[in-house]
Amino acid sequence: MDIKYDEKGLVPAIVQDDASGKVLMLAYMNEEAVNLTIEKKLACYFSRSRQKLWLKGETSGHYQHVKSFYYDCDNDTILLKVKQIGVACHTGSFSCFFNKVFDESSEGNTLDNLYEIIMDRKINPKDGSYTAYLFKEGIDKILKKIGEESSEVIIGAKNSKEELIYESSDLIYHLMVLLVNEDITLSDIYGELKKRMK
Repeated sequence: MDIKYDEKGLVPAIVQDDASGKVLMLAYMNEEAVNLTIEKKLACYFSRSRQKLWLKGETSGHYQHVKSFYYDCDNDTILLKVKQIGVACHTGSFSCFFNKVFDESSEGNTLDNLYEIIMDRKINPKDGSYTAYLFKEGIDKILKKIGEESSEVIIGAKNSKEELIYESSDLIYHLMVLLVNEDITLSDIYGELKKRMK
């Protein structure tokens, strides 16, 4: 493996969620971090601010289980595909890349975006937020809403396509609230669904 490190002995590492393909963060690795990552299959980086090795999740529990390790055509950038436990960003966001300038991408990211908004409402509750209200009321209230919305999906399916779309959206939203409440990520769901694509 002929990785080219810069004059400080570092190489940038792009970290991508294995299940969703979402870019989670950019970090730096030295040779020791690269070797530990390959050996342990857990993402290890070099902290430029602290000038020491940094096992991702060591203090937060938000480990990154490495599923794939690549480097680019110039041998000077690493790509890690990981199963992210919890969130990647120290702010509480799933990905560090949440400062949007514009986004003309397809709607395929809608669930990921909604998940991040719901997670933010859990971590940073806002007055008047229905989502924050659900978290405050707790698991029983969330489960009751999922039961209600499930019934409404059944009724909507008997009535019209438009009603089915509306009620299905309600159900998906409340299911996402439950996932966030129980610390289950969309990557967990994507991973399970992938198993069923055989």
